Amino acid sequence: MKHPEVDKYSSLRSPIHKLDPRLKLVSFLVLIFSMVLINDLRFALLGLFISFLLLSVSRLPLDFVFRHVKWVFLFVSPFLIIMPLTVGGSEMFQVFGAEITHEGVQLGLLVSIRALSAVILVFPMIGTMRFDTTIKALYDLKVPSSLVQMLMFTYRYIFTFSDEFSRMRNAMASKGFELKTNLETLNIIGKAIGMLFVRAYERAERVYQAMLSRGYTGNPKTLTAFRMKRSDYLLATLIIGFAILLHAPALVI
Repeated sequence: MKHPEVDKYSSLRSPIHKLDPRLKLVSFLVLIFSMVLINDLRFALLGLFISFLLLSVSRLPLDFVFRHVKWVFLFVSPFLIIMPLTVGGSEMFQVFGAEITHEGVQLGLLVSIRALSAVILVFPMIGTMRFDTTIKALYDLKVPSSLVQMLMFTYRYIFTFSDEFSRMRNAMASKGFELKTNLETLNIIGKAIGMLFVRAYERAERVYQAMLSRGYTGNPKTLTAFRMKRSDYLLATLIIGFAILLHAPALVI
C-alpha cells in the first residue's frame, strides 16, 4: 500500500527548507491563524496569493501539493452553493426561483479561500523538514511531551495498522467475503475492527517494553542540532509581517 509521506521532499533546497524548524513552526502557525481570521474577501485573496508565493519559494512540487489539496476543495465547495442560497442580503439573480445573494456569494468565497490558503501553508511548514525534526522542534517549543509523543506514534503506526487492515481485508476476500449492505456484513466488519484493536494493543505493549529496554525516557532524541541565524530571523519576521498585513484595516481602525 502506498502511504502519503509528509516529509517526502524534505531534502530539497530552498529558503524555507533552511529556516530554523522552531521559527518555521511559529511563523507559519501565526500566518495560518491570521488567514483563518480574515473577514475581508480582498485580503483573503491577498492571503491566497501569499500562500502560493511561499509554496513557490519552498520549491515543493505542485502536483504533490494539489494531489492533497483537492480533497480540501471538495470539502469546502458545498459552501459555494449553500451560502449564496441561505445568507440573506441583496439579490444578484435567481436560479429556478431560488434567490442568490451578493453577501452569500462573498461569504462562500471567503470561507473557501481561507480554508485553501491555510491548508496550502501547511505543506511548506511541515513538508520542508523531516518528521523527526518536526517532533524535536515541537518539543523544544515546550509543547506538552505527551502530545508530542502521541503525534509521533500516531504518524509512525497509522500506516502499520493500515497495512494490517489491508491484509485482513484480503484474507476475508480470499474466503469469499463480499461487502454488502446487510447485518451479516456489519457483523463481520465489526469483528475485523475489533481484532485490529486487539492486535494494536498487543503491538503497543511489545513496542513499549522494547523501548524501555533501550533506555526510552519519553523525550525525543535526534542527531539534529538547531541553530538560529540572522537569515532565519529575517525570513520569520517577513512571514509574520505578512500575517500582520492581512489585518491592516482592523489595525488602522
